[in-house]
Amino acid sequence: MKIQYLCTESIPMNERLMVFNIQRFSTHDGEGVRTVVFLKGCPLYCAWCSNPESQSVGPEVMYDRSRCRNFGDCVASGDGAISKSGQAGIRINRGFLKEPERFSEVCVSRALTVSGREMGIDELLEEIGKDLPFYRDGGGVTLSGGEPLAQVAGVVSLLKELRKRGIGTHMETSLHVPWESIRACIPYTGVFLADLKHTDSSKLREHAGANAGLVMRNMEKLAGSGAHVKIRIPVIPGFNHTENEIFRMIDFILSLKLVREVHFLPFHTMGGAKYEMLGRQDPFSEMQAMQPGELEHYVKYSKRMGLTVKTGG
Repeated sequence: MKIQYLCTESIPMNERLMVFNIQRFSTHDGEGVRTVVFLKGCPLYCAWCSNPESQSVGPEVMYDRSRCRNFGDCVASGDGAISKSGQAGIRINRGFLKEPERFSEVCVSRALTVSGREMGIDELLEEIGKDLPFYRDGGGVTLSGGEPLAQVAGVVSLLKELRKRGIGTHMETSLHVPWESIRACIPYTGVFLADLKHTDSSKLREHAGANAGLVMRNMEKLAGSGAHVKIRIPVIPGFNHTENEIFRMIDFILSLKLVREVHFLPFHTMGGAKYEMLGRQDPFSEMQAMQPGELEHYVKYSKRMGLTVKTGG
């Protein structure tokens, strides 16, 4: 039975969002205790991505060999796309894998799971409502991804409903979308956590498939709109981890209206296992996680220039 504050009378029932995870009790994706809704689909292909399952728009089968008990239910259900391996475990021919969402309940050992399912706005609000007692001290909901603005129609509907219920909203975004998509969310988003990955167009295009000019123009417009914006810089060895590159990004941030906070996100390896589960090669498999001390020069420079600085999220 749904409680009254989740009444769906005015909710756009036809709006649906492709979600791949809902993370509760997060303290690293905005202020206070937050529920993070991870939305699937991203226009970028960052080589260091820690959520590779977020890049594709549709559902994807993930296989954790360490959990496999060889029960064989997935083979029987796979229409030839899944077969037993010569060794322990299974082999997945992903090119033949149709309707991956039907494998979500096949494996009792949870070695085979499906990342991504469509959820209605009412369904999401019901899940979010379970966490309402914990949204004190500025907590609320953070939309992450993937790229939330890749599903802008459903996102705007969800943000409006959250605003009606007095639930604070943050959005993590690359800003690599048309300006109209960003503008539609401004009235309903409390804080934008916007990534600035690089100011060099050719380097960003090579490593992430992104247009640096588009991101920077959108960042300038967003800052100029009066929205509350915090800039996040993922620090990636071999991509932007030099004083010259990071200082140029900081100087750009200083040119933005009303933006005075930067977060440095050091490269980590926590997403490495997901590539194997997706049958993909991790481009950064040989790279070591960064240590906090490696950010020291960037933090000192930012503070000296008058910015508020956070590290690690």
